[in-house]
Amino acid sequence: MDFALTDEQRMLEETLTRLVADRVSPEQRRARLQAPSPGASSLWQTFAELGLLHMPFSEEAGGLGGDGTDLMIILQALGRGLVPEPYLFGLVLPGTLLALTGDDAQRARWLAPLLEGEHQLALGWQEIAARYDAQAITTQARQKEGQWHLSGRKDLVVNLGAAAATLVTAKLESGKLGLFVVPAGTHGARSFTYQTMDEQPAGDLTLEDVLLAQEHCLSEDVESALDEALAIGRAALCAQAIGAMESACDQTLAYLKERKQFGVPLATFQALQHRMVDMHLHLEQSRSMAILAATSLTLANDERDYRVAAAKAYCGESARFIAEQAIQLHGAMGMTDECHVAAYARHLIMFDHYLGDSDYHLEHVSDRLSAA
Repeated sequence: MDFALTDEQRMLEETLTRLVADRVSPEQRRARLQAPSPGASSLWQTFAELGLLHMPFSEEAGGLGGDGTDLMIILQALGRGLVPEPYLFGLVLPGTLLALTGDDAQRARWLAPLLEGEHQLALGWQEIAARYDAQAITTQARQKEGQWHLSGRKDLVVNLGAAAATLVTAKLESGKLGLFVVPAGTHGARSFTYQTMDEQPAGDLTLEDVLLAQEHCLSEDVESALDEALAIGRAALCAQAIGAMESACDQTLAYLKERKQFGVPLATFQALQHRMVDMHLHLEQSRSMAILAATSLTLANDERDYRVAAAKAYCGESARFIAEQAIQLHGAMGMTDECHVAAYARHLIMFDHYLGDSDYHLEHVSDRLSAA
């Protein structure tokens, strides 16, 4: 197969590479994380001006009709620079669900401003007891006197603090899975925010008999749309991890060439050369799996989910391997905040846990192979 990029895709890649290099240096990233802006950052506004916020969505939803390869290019570039903007969790995941389930009025209220960069959203679908199983949740939604009543808790909601609203999944009395828009500040919705190990803003959302009008219900049967959105998110995460793995390998190799031991660069030691080769082998094999995931998003649901699960499982294991090797080859300084490779290592380790870890996806792959 020909995996060469089109002229437009090459231009997109070059533009993003320059943008990230100019606007997200290690120092700029640290400053952004230490003093986050209350609203959308100037970089997020630049994303909107360049059309990056419209890119992953269909033209019918108000987007530019980008495909899985376009999304992969964007997330790889963001991963290389560890860009702190919530492109995946604040835009792609909730935006995809809005595009798939919302009616015209709901899209105009929540999706159109999202694509213009006027606000960000979040998706609350995980619960501690359910782990990565979207169906095994305890959050309940029931109708009473023309309103929806939501009660439960959502954990690890990335971008919760900056979101104008959170899309929340809940079990209906029919047993099906519903999807609701819970605006920030809604009475009965309490949030506890924190940072994940890789410095992502996240939080837990507790719903205590939250009352919502009918128009806040996006779907009373969201299972298929949620599976599609999560498949897109997992493929995007794989691409983001490839970018981070590339940078971790490049920084480690540069350090081995610069650092001397016994009067010669560390890169001259054969044992360390072998370890660098192993890192690059994991990177290139993961790149192939990320391409597989990105190009499988339009397949039938079962085949799509099988391929994406295989890619996420493999990339998760590779990400952890490269993170550990990068730290070890840097020595003790690799654990310090001053060494930028430590931030990449934390991100690569956490990557495995976002949207399902390697064990979860390997089980999915195993079940598929056993059934075959």
